[in-house]
Amino acid sequence: MTVLTILTTPEKGRPAAFDALDAEVRWAEADTLASALPGSDALLMWDFFSTALEDAFPAADRLSWVHAASAGVDSLRFPGLVESDITVTNAHGVFDQAIAEYVLGVVLMFAKSSVESLDLQRDHVWHRRETETVAGTRALIVGTGGIGRRTARLLRALDVDVIGAATRERDGDADFSHIIDSADLADHVRDVDWLINAAPLTEQTRGLFDATIFRAMRSTGRFVSIGRGASTVTDDLLAALNDGSIAGAGLDVVDPEPLPAGHPLWDAPNTLITAHLSGDTQGWTDRLAVQFLGHWERWIAGEPFPQTVDLKAGYVPS
Repeated sequence: MTVLTILTTPEKGRPAAFDALDAEVRWAEADTLASALPGSDALLMWDFFSTALEDAFPAADRLSWVHAASAGVDSLRFPGLVESDITVTNAHGVFDQAIAEYVLGVVLMFAKSSVESLDLQRDHVWHRRETETVAGTRALIVGTGGIGRRTARLLRALDVDVIGAATRERDGDADFSHIIDSADLADHVRDVDWLINAAPLTEQTRGLFDATIFRAMRSTGRFVSIGRGASTVTDDLLAALNDGSIAGAGLDVVDPEPLPAGHPLWDAPNTLITAHLSGDTQGWTDRLAVQFLGHWERWIAGEPFPQTVDLKAGYVPS
């Protein structure tokens, strides 16, 4: 019988959706993963933030497929797995709409001074003032995968000019007016109103958003981050917010994460911080389970997956 190991936590539990699988299902947590892996054919990383697989990997003697119930796969990019012939899939597509809606919401909150309006309401103050128009502004989305593309479509519906940044420059894209090489990011951010981080965490994107980038931005520009916290140099972002180099930031991911209670980023001016929840809309775990079960049926039938992850690159190739 096929053996599936599912890595979970007490908080994430054991979803009943997996009970009907025609397989020997082994449930494991980080400290028991190594003992569960011998003889396992597949591994579901239901605890998708866990880094336990790297230490437990030598015990994987029969593993041929790993599925991460997340968009990011940075926790799986360790040498043993990268250099193996094990197929890796992820939650490609599941979070695209939810995260794109989150980014759109942040853009509108800043443009329409929504936080200030709530503060005025709490203080019972009637204060008419001008807000901003989103139409006609320009966004630069770093990361042209599914999440970046869905975000681009929503912003373009509001007449925002959207350019992208990826591993190579190109034109003729359906979702972006132009795609720049992310290595040249500092040369392009001065012309954008919304700099959006939707990039996977790789060697090239770790620390990408640093003082050089923030100094190059226009003082009215805002930074929105839904990629990975480690792609931003937190101290550099904090300095840019405090000295007015940029006009604000909407952060669903930070470094460190969770953000400690006393961290100065909490009190940075014109900053919205949420707890890595942009993709967690109602029913999101059910959607993750349905996706995995669809992949499972394909795998058992010997059919190819719709997409697989290139671990060396760190994402699903488009």
